[in-house]
Amino acid sequence: MRLHIKTSKSNQEIDFNYQPLLAGCIHKWLGVNNLEHGKMSLYSFSWLQNIDTSKKGIKLKNGSYFTLNFYDIQLVKTVVKNILEKPEMFAGSRVLDIRIEFTPQFSEKEHFFLASPVLVKRYNEDKETHYTYLDDEANNFMTETLKAKAKIAGLNTEKLKVYFDRSYHSPKTKIISYKGIQNKVNICPVIIEGLPEMIAFAWDVGLGNSTGIGFGALK
Repeated sequence: MRLHIKTSKSNQEIDFNYQPLLAGCIHKWLGVNNLEHGKMSLYSFSWLQNIDTSKKGIKLKNGSYFTLNFYDIQLVKTVVKNILEKPEMFAGSRVLDIRIEFTPQFSEKEHFFLASPVLVKRYNEDKETHYTYLDDEANNFMTETLKAKAKIAGLNTEKLKVYFDRSYHSPKTKIISYKGIQNKVNICPVIIEGLPEMIAFAWDVGLGNSTGIGFGALK
């Protein structure tokens, strides 16, 4: 299930690396003692959309928005309740409106653009390696991570395959800083093959690593 969250304008510039601020709002809305913090996230959220940008950072407008996606409907209810009670965000902004979109029906193969870049990483011999759309391992690891999340939800991962669309005309990578940690992320559409309910699950929970801090959300 997807929440379309519309915001008010901000009263000051916001740093380009605003993901910790947005993640902080979501953790607040999940609840102070929420059980999702630190777990493998079964939710995802987009970057901020319809914003003003400058050399110094960004500003939210009345009508800026982002999407927040959950597999667990109970979490949707909790978040909506807490947003209504605590709509304040950051830099003077607040939530103005929430629209709920139910998870669509999908076929057994779907193509998705990204609502936030995909991070694919693994720890190898005390070293963290970030993979790009050019690496075959990236597709394997995206599939592996989605299967691990599906196992938590008790879903059938038969025939599941996740891979970057290398035919896309302008894929790219980007370095994104999150609390001082540099992450090499992918801006490239993805293709998912598998049972329709698994593709619906991916639409909710996102792809790759660190979806709970704003990576890997799907449009």
